[in-house]
Amino acid sequence: MPLSFNSLSHGNIAFGFFNIESDMLLLENLFFFADDFCRALEELSDRENTGPSTCLLTAYSIDDPRDIGDLMGAIHKVRYTGFIGRVYALFPFPDDEAGFKQKPQGLASRKIITEMIEGVSNPRSIVIKVPWTDQIHIGPYTFTARVFRDLILYVWQGGFPRWKDEIRPPYVIAMKKRLQKTCHPVFKGVFSS
Repeated sequence: MPLSFNSLSHGNIAFGFFNIESDMLLLENLFFFADDFCRALEELSDRENTGPSTCLLTAYSIDDPRDIGDLMGAIHKVRYTGFIGRVYALFPFPDDEAGFKQKPQGLASRKIITEMIEGVSNPRSIVIKVPWTDQIHIGPYTFTARVFRDLILYVWQGGFPRWKDEIRPPYVIAMKKRLQKTCHPVFKGVFSS
């Protein structure tokens, strides 16, 4: 379930997993896969210079909110509109809320999710820019380093409702290991607690 995070550029915005069968994340109207996001974080954390680190992330932009859909309506099985509605029609919210856990094998649905989103989106490369100070940029959205770290921890935890049986996909574990070794001040200490 996406949560609200404070951005410097757009106020409170939604970020997170939106369906337990997929590893796709949404960032307001941008959608991208969690494994791509984790690999981008690894790449950025490897940069050891004093200037800003940047990398590209493939994202799908849905500009019309009607094409995004109604997450709560889809969860409650009353309104399957837009891209999110089509995902929930195929992968409905579990009848037993105890089954509401992010599945670590979300990569398995990537082909079908990609086909679904390509019909309503504009795929593009967005820039993630991480300076050695505050104000991290993900596409058009700007965050403080603290909130950016919260986004990273959200993915590590499997968002809300967390990873099923606390089993994380290999790409999330690899991201944590890499970030624990970095000297980059934006990433340093994100997993210290």
